[in-house]
Amino acid sequence: MQNSKDRPAGAHKATRRIWAGAIVAALVVSAIAGGLVWKARVAAAEREKAKQVVPLDFVAGEVARPAMARMPLTIEFSGPLVAPRTAVVRAKAAGTLLTLNVAEGSRVKAGQVIGAIDLADLQSRAADRAALVESAQANLIEAERQNTANVGLAAQNFISATALQTSQARLDAARAQLKSAQAQLASSRVGISEATLAVPIAGIVGKRHVVPGEKVSAEQQIVTVVDLATLELVGSVGTHEISLLAPGQSASVRIEGHASDVAGRIDRIAPAAEAGTRAIGVVVALDNKGERFRAGQYAQARVELVDDSERLTVPAAAVGQSSGQDFVWAIDKGALVRRIVVTGRRDAASGRVEVIKGLTPDAQILAVRFDNLKEGAPARIVGDRRALDASSSVAPSASSPSASASATPALPRS
Repeated sequence: MQNSKDRPAGAHKATRRIWAGAIVAALVVSAIAGGLVWKARVAAAEREKAKQVVPLDFVAGEVARPAMARMPLTIEFSGPLVAPRTAVVRAKAAGTLLTLNVAEGSRVKAGQVIGAIDLADLQSRAADRAALVESAQANLIEAERQNTANVGLAAQNFISATALQTSQARLDAARAQLKSAQAQLASSRVGISEATLAVPIAGIVGKRHVVPGEKVSAEQQIVTVVDLATLELVGSVGTHEISLLAPGQSASVRIEGHASDVAGRIDRIAPAAEAGTRAIGVVVALDNKGERFRAGQYAQARVELVDDSERLTVPAAAVGQSSGQDFVWAIDKGALVRRIVVTGRRDAASGRVEVIKGLTPDAQILAVRFDNLKEGAPARIVGDRRALDASSSVAPSASSPSASASATPALPRS
């Protein structure tokens, strides 16, 4: 049998176990309840934070309204400079080039003889034709003498009329032979004169094609002479802009290697577009006093066209592009709105772009380009960036999606 003294001790141990289990269970329940409460508070804070709107603040300098302004149109085109007065001295007769007294860069005058070709063949031919002229003159004198005598004999009926006609025909033939010989002699002398290597215009020798001692043929190039007093810029303008240009319009020409512009004017416009392109040739003429510029230099022409009407314009930085469409960010009823616009003229000098469609004059748009903006995000306009920075240093600020815009909302308290 169990001892009576052992019975209370066992009961006491059992009681302690029950109390220990109850305490552990109570602690577990308390921990679970505490975790649930903490999670509930966190969820509530997150919901409260989600409910609170964080607006983006933009200073007045970052917001603008569309303005009416005149938009002068600038048409630009480029091309090489060419010298319209360029002449090529050619050999007019075959022969050996005896002398050539000029080289590249030599300055020449109009009519200056720059070299000589061996013209022995032409000179001998001219001498032969001169002898033919003398022979024809002698024959003509003899034919005239005989015809005069025959006229007297016919008057005395010593010869028949037929003999007189024959005599007259011989005289006419002698005259014709003399004229033919004289023409051939003149042709030979012209050939000798043209064979002289004389420069037709004043200018600078651009290229020498042969050297003394070479055998040249007729019409072979000897030298090229360039007159740099007037140069031309030959460029191309699109067919959508060519109707705005006309001969006589002023143009500013920027030539490579020179910091200042040169005044020019549109000299002529091609009547048709170049084959396979939508461009039409335009020629700008400019004076080159002092020969500062050279043919072949690359140049860019700019034609400024005044605007007769005012247009709705926005800052160029306000216009972005996505998927081939131009857009601007506008603030409408306290939220950002992405508006698709149709743009027109652009003026680089004023930094403005014409908006043809998509905006009204009373719209408020962001005049500075920002990144990571979202449509529908709350936004507001503040007065001064310094005041905004001061308020940001006092109150905690939320991060902004852009580099220039900042938001300073009040954070929810737990």
